[in-house]
Amino acid sequence: MPRLLLLLLLALAACRTVPDRVTVASVPAIGPAPTDTTVAATALQAGPMLGYATHREVSVWVQTTRPAAVQVRYTPLEASGDTLGVPATAGVTPPTATTAEGDRIALVRIAGLEPGTRYDYEVLIDGAEVARPYPTTFRTQGLWQWRTDPPAFTVAVGSCTYVNDPPYDRPGKPAPDPRLRGEAGGYGGDYQIFESVRAQAPDLMLWTGDNVYLRETDWWSEAGIRYRYAHTRRLPEMQALLAAQPNYATWDDHDYGPDDSDRSYVLKGEALDAFADYWANPTYGLPTLPGVFGQFEWGDAAFFLLDDRTYRTPSDLVETEPRQILGEAQLAWLLDALTASRAPFKIVVSGGQVLNPVPVYETYANVAPEERARLLAGIVERRVEGIVFLSGDRHHTEVIRLQPEGFYPLYDFTSSPLTAGAATPRQELEHPARVPGTLVYGRRNFGTLTFTGPRTDRTLTMRTFDADGALLWTHAVRAADLRLPAPR
Repeated sequence: MPRLLLLLLLALAACRTVPDRVTVASVPAIGPAPTDTTVAATALQAGPMLGYATHREVSVWVQTTRPAAVQVRYTPLEASGDTLGVPATAGVTPPTATTAEGDRIALVRIAGLEPGTRYDYEVLIDGAEVARPYPTTFRTQGLWQWRTDPPAFTVAVGSCTYVNDPPYDRPGKPAPDPRLRGEAGGYGGDYQIFESVRAQAPDLMLWTGDNVYLRETDWWSEAGIRYRYAHTRRLPEMQALLAAQPNYATWDDHDYGPDDSDRSYVLKGEALDAFADYWANPTYGLPTLPGVFGQFEWGDAAFFLLDDRTYRTPSDLVETEPRQILGEAQLAWLLDALTASRAPFKIVVSGGQVLNPVPVYETYANVAPEERARLLAGIVERRVEGIVFLSGDRHHTEVIRLQPEGFYPLYDFTSSPLTAGAATPRQELEHPARVPGTLVYGRRNFGTLTFTGPRTDRTLTMRTFDADGALLWTHAVRAADLRLPAPR
């Protein structure tokens, strides 16, 4: 080949386009990375965070301090279950470019993995490995269907993550050091709670709203919204948890816009874009219906993430139209999705409480009682079994139990707060719908859902832990208790 032609081909190859934000990859390893790990470490701002995971695909989120090329190298460590006799292969993803316009975020999707397999993974920035002071592994979902009983698995849950930012926090308690525990460092605190969550070794985590707290300086510009997301995401105590298991999220008012915000918020499109950039959920809304709502499955449980802000009517709306939280289209989607699901457990995840019958603050009963009645009536009329609600928002924790006439009992597990200020539910310290022994107030906490047992006798166990990981209460519900009585 003439030398001039060879040089031209090499130059064209060097200038090939690199995908901007997202890549799908499963390719053979390309050899060891360069050893300049010090330079690479300074290029990492936050992450890695594991996003969604399926039987054969996992997503990894990374944010850099400067525009860079991000790769993920992955190596199989162990396999469990039936992998159809296909050996797992190691690999490294093609480079994904981070840009200033995209908040220097890379979302890498690793496809072509094997079910039920644990992989070690490392992040490479500009070809150099970024060493982390904690393990970075992921496991694909096991292929148990039509083969074995469902696996036992645990879901960590929590809401209301406030990270102090003294220049922009409201006046009040001093915040000399945002690392301080408890209330001493300002409104946010007890950041060690993320280490306590990680110590439970959950299989995935659900962030159920108010995952950041937008401030007055953030609400009225997209740059402000993105600043707040980035500030919260780089909290040091959070990093090992983000990297340890898949993370799924929905929002509530504080990560959507101003306090108690609704469909009138003019930057809701920008807020949705920022949320989707910082949380790697598998889907967002429907092609003709934007929002953070969606659905995914883990083991024998189906999870339905709701958007309780985008279509919400103002709380002070006079009786000119029925008030709503989900809106007509999202409510129809939810009822259809619940009806179509064959999962024995259907976990409906909402930023705010659904079942609490007390009309206070932003409970469904207070904001949109007509739509709440339609939702519950739809569940009963369609005879949907296995429903458990999961919520946040309230800055206290409790389990609400509601028994529709002639139906099985419905539960709403509210878990709150993670690092925001803990509150006392003064207007509802006592009410008959609460499961005795489940009220936690005045302290930060997190929860877990653990699914165990053979396919024919599964049990869901709800637990709550304090910020240091001490168990506060346990409540178990059998799948059989979430079924309709057999017709006579």
